[in-house]
Amino acid sequence: MKNKALPTELRAEEWIKKANDDELNARSILTHRDGTPNGVCFLSHQTTEKYLKSFLVFKKEWFPKIHALDTLTELCEEIDSSFKELEEDAIFLNAFYTPARYPGDYPEYSWKEAEKAFAAAQRIKAFCLNKIHAKK
Repeated sequence: MKNKALPTELRAEEWIKKANDDELNARSILTHRDGTPNGVCFLSHQTTEKYLKSFLVFKKEWFPKIHALDTLTELCEEIDSSFKELEEDAIFLNAFYTPARYPGDYPEYSWKEAEKAFAAAQRIKAFCLNKIHAKK
C-alpha cells in the first residue's frame, strides 16, 4: 500500500524521529544519571533544534544550516507569530550548544540546569508538534 503522506510531512517526520532519539538519550541520562549534565544540556539543545526544523520543513521545506535556536525560532515566527512564545526557552537553550561540547573556559552544568534545559526542550517539542499535527 502506498504511503499517502505528503513529501513535506514525511521530511518533517524524519526530523521528529531524530529529535525523539536525542530526547530519549537525554531522558535516560536524567533518569539513570549514567551520563553528564552537560550531555543532557547539549541533547536538549539538539532536540529543540530538530523540532524547530521539523516545523520549518513542514511549512516551507527549507531552512538555513544553522544551530542558533533564536534564529530558527525567528524563522518559525515569520510563518506563525505565536512562536514568539518560545523565545525565552530558545535563548536559554541556545547557550548550551558550544559550552556543553567543548573544553575550555566553559562551565560544567549541574543536574538542576540539565533538568531545566530538558523541561524547556519539552515545552518547545509540545508546541511544535501541536502546530504540525494541527495542520494535518
